[in-house]
Amino acid sequence: MIAFVQGPVAAVTAGSAVVEVGGVGMLVKCTPRTLGTLRIGEPARLTTALIVKEDSLTLYGFADEDERATFEVLLTASGVAATMALGMLAVFTPDELRRIVAQGDAKSLTAVPRIGPKLAQKLLLEYKDKLGAPSGAVPAQKPLAAGPAPWSEQLHAALVGLGYAPREADEAVTAVTPEAEAQAVTDVGALLKAALRTLNRTR
Repeated sequence: MIAFVQGPVAAVTAGSAVVEVGGVGMLVKCTPRTLGTLRIGEPARLTTALIVKEDSLTLYGFADEDERATFEVLLTASGVAATMALGMLAVFTPDELRRIVAQGDAKSLTAVPRIGPKLAQKLLLEYKDKLGAPSGAVPAQKPLAAGPAPWSEQLHAALVGLGYAPREADEAVTAVTPEAEAQAVTDVGALLKAALRTLNRTR
């Protein structure tokens, strides 16, 4: 079990980062919110979870232990694979997910790609006694740090990674461009939520 990786950031893409550990580049899949805190060449420490399959070993990285622990709880529900669990954390913070479950808010959960009303209700039941109570105020999202790609490219790739067609991602990026231009510091987490709301209205 790899509990964390620590070292300089060698690369950042829309869905993953490479952290140099002892001369070895470790590819770590992360949410856009976590990737937004990383800067190439600067040191980083990501808490990790290793997912082992017959044909692959995939390392998932998180900003803190709460995010990693929430990811592992999300995986306990039947039918939820790592990609969907990471998708939930791309749209919601751990505390937002705890609030959604505590309030039985299935409608909010359907903002996550591939989660429809029936699955949302099922997941609320499965997570009810596992995620715990919300801690209080929802923490402010971290702004997107300067990275190798413009916010539009990162947002587009994040939407495609969540299962949307490139054409749909293009339309969503266009729809949220005015909101992005109005931000003093681009917040990819907020833009992702806005883009998902746009996509859900058009389906």
